[in-house]
Amino acid sequence: MKKPLPESFVPLKPHWFHVLLSLSNQDQHGYGIMQEVLDRTAGQVRLWPATLYGTLRRLMDAELIEDSDERPAPELDDSRRRYYRLTALGRRVLAAECGRLEDLVRVIHAKRRITNRETAS
Repeated sequence: MKKPLPESFVPLKPHWFHVLLSLSNQDQHGYGIMQEVLDRTAGQVRLWPATLYGTLRRLMDAELIEDSDERPAPELDDSRRRYYRLTALGRRVLAAECGRLEDLVRVIHAKRRITNRETAS
């Protein structure tokens, strides 16, 4: 069966984007993802447990994330935690979404420059 193209997932749902971004540089457990999103967004995005774990399940079903075997030392970890990591497809989907958002920001900046020039005239 052929894997879907990364572009077929774009635009990502905001919760999907935040979870994928959280996993972009390290494997994490659910609570770690929740805290990283909360910190990164200065409290503006809060992934409540039901939302987070539903999102994780859907991302796994879409094969964008998978269970990770990498774990911290046992004395630094709770054995009940489940760790997640991006799949290769998940990385490509995140890259496609980041590119889409970067293009959107460029359009916004260009529009602001034009508007500011017109206002100054």
